[in-house]
Amino acid sequence: MPPVQKFPLRIFILLTALPAIVIGATLWIVSDLVPVCTIEEQDRLTSPGQQFDLVVFSRDCGNHEANTQAALVPPGDEVPFDAASFFSIAADADLSARWLAADSIEITRPASVAPLRDDASVAGVTVTYK
Repeated sequence: MPPVQKFPLRIFILLTALPAIVIGATLWIVSDLVPVCTIEEQDRLTSPGQQFDLVVFSRDCGNHEANTQAALVPPGDEVPFDAASFFSIAADADLSARWLAADSIEITRPASVAPLRDDASVAGVTVTYK
């Protein structure tokens, strides 16, 4: 029977630990390059039917202009950093938002700023702008 050679422990550790260290260091460096977004809620109104919360918020992802947005989220949930807003303007503004009914929202927006996005409906809810 031919002699069995063992795989040296040092080489095994080198071949497993070195790639793990390189991958971990790469992820750590790359994570510092991605901006962290923060959400600041300005107003939250629960729909009459308790189906959605209408949230007016601003999103700060570092070196970007001021913005004000509105989105619908499940009641009580936090606004995700990548929330899809149905209304957005590139300004820090106080929006007046209110539920007219369980399927209707009214938003009073500043006349001096053109919206980046102003959808007429979202998730089956009609949006009216003043």
